[in-house]
Formats: sequence, C-alpha cells, structure tokens
Amino acid sequence: MAQIREIKKRMIAVRTIQRITKTMQMIATAKFTASLARAKASRPYMERIRELVAEVAARAGDESHPLCLAPAKPAGKELILVIASDRGLCGAYNGHVLRTSLIALKGVKSRNAQSVVETIGKKATAFFKFQKIAVEQKHQFGDRPTFEMVEPLAERLMSEYLAGQYDACRIVYMKFVSNSKQVPETMQLLPMRVPAAAAKSEGKSDGKSGEALYEFSPNAGELLNDLLPRAVKISLFQAIIDAIVSENVMRMIAMKAATDNASGIAKSLHRSYNRARQGRITTELTEIISGAAALE
Repeated sequence: MAQIREIKKRMIAVRTIQRITKTMQMIATAKFTASLARAKASRPYMERIRELVAEVAARAGDESHPLCLAPAKPAGKELILVIASDRGLCGAYNGHVLRTSLIALKGVKSRNAQSVVETIGKKATAFFKFQKIAVEQKHQFGDRPTFEMVEPLAERLMSEYLAGQYDACRIVYMKFVSNSKQVPETMQLLPMRVPAAAAKSEGKSDGKSGEALYEFSPNAGELLNDLLPRAVKISLFQAIIDAIVSENVMRMIAMKAATDNASGIAKSLHRSYNRARQGRITTELTEIISGAAALE
C-alpha cells in the first residue's frame, strides 16, 4: 500500500513538472520567433555597412582611421565583454559561452596583457564571481534590447579605445547560425578588422577587372569617420541580438527535451503503478481464498 501511494505522488509530481516545462517551451518559442524577426531585420543593414567600410577602406589609398589601427602606445590592457543570459534552463548555452570566455582570457594572458571583464547577463556575473575574477561593469538589456539602449555602450567603448585605455576590445557571445546551429564566438570589436573582401579588391580599381571606379565626396577620411562608428555600433547590437536568439532557441529545445523526458517517466511510473496495484489485488484475493478454505 505504501509503495502505491509513493508511486502516485511521483506521478503527480512528474505531471506537474511536465505542464511547467511545456509552458516554458511555448513561451521560449514565442520569444524565439520575435527575437529571430528582429535579428533578420537588422542583419542586412549590418552586412551592408561592413561592405561599405570594406569598399571605402580598399580604395581610400593612404587614408586610415584610429578605430582600425592598434594604439600607438600599448596600454597592456584588453577588454572582454561576455554576453550570457539572465536566466538558466537553456541547455548548454551559458556553459559554452563561459568556457569560451575563459579561453579568451587565457589568450589575453598569453599576450602578456591585463584583462578587463565586463558582462551582460546575470549568469556571466555570477560565474566570474565564483571564479574570483573581477567584473569591471555589469550591463542589463533585457529580452528586447533596442539600438538606442546599446548605442551608449558602443560609444563608451570607442571613446575609451581611442583614449588609449585598451589595446583591443573583444565580445564573447553565442552566434546564431540556424535553428539547429549556434556557435560560441569571440569577435574582435576594436580595432575593427576590415572584411577580407576589401583586401581582395585592392589594386583592382583600374577598370580592367570589371570593378566600379569610385570618386569620394566627401573624401574617404570623412566617410570612414561616419561609417566606422556606425559599423562598431551595429556589430555590437547584432551580437547582443544573436545572443538572445540563441538563448531562446536553446531554451526551447531544452524545455522540449524535458517535456519529452517527463512524458516517458510518467508512462514508466504508470506501468509501475498498474503492476503494484495488480499485485496488491492478487495478494488480497489470495488471502480471501486462503481464509475461506481455512473455514471449510
């Protein structure tokens, strides 16, 4: 009798957990759909800005910009911005990002530089506190960050880099590739790397290769002064949006797996309950028959 009661309690607990995980899966699905739409909307703009930077930089001759150049006097410091989640229950999302951040910090140490850590998300802050690694600043943008919310952070990073406080600024985040593929990545935000396409197009402005000839108005330096800060801002914003999309899709997958596991456990418990109930009935019948036989 005690075993049957215990199994029934476990069945009730498992069904409750199944309802909770199913609800969380539905919420994560809705958030994923919304965040994916925002990511798809901003990605073409980011790609086009980076293409323009590549085209201008490739044909600008001796023109350059401080955001693309290493500091003249190395500061011996590099900034690592780690983007994690505020909540758990999203599978291996935070684990992958935080392990990648530790690799990035080791890379800074191997270059004989000092690392300065900033975080986005409570999980990253808690992790570095546990690791006894100081966090310079903590940022929170929520589930629906806007460009206006991220822009001040990007401007601050650029101003500090131009002031020579850091030799480089890198972002550790989960890059969204597809619904089934998310990759932890360390992206160098500053100094900004000109896309590889620009290097290939250098020396092809003579008209023989079919490439268009450019005349800059205003000059290339002024164009870079406008385009490069925009590229840095949208790159940071896109990294944050990609991280949110990846978090939601991984939470959706994790909650679906949890719901399926709860369903399997519920079926197993139901079979155990039926066997225990059947055994109890058989025992009671045996006792009744034995008692009746003893009275004869």
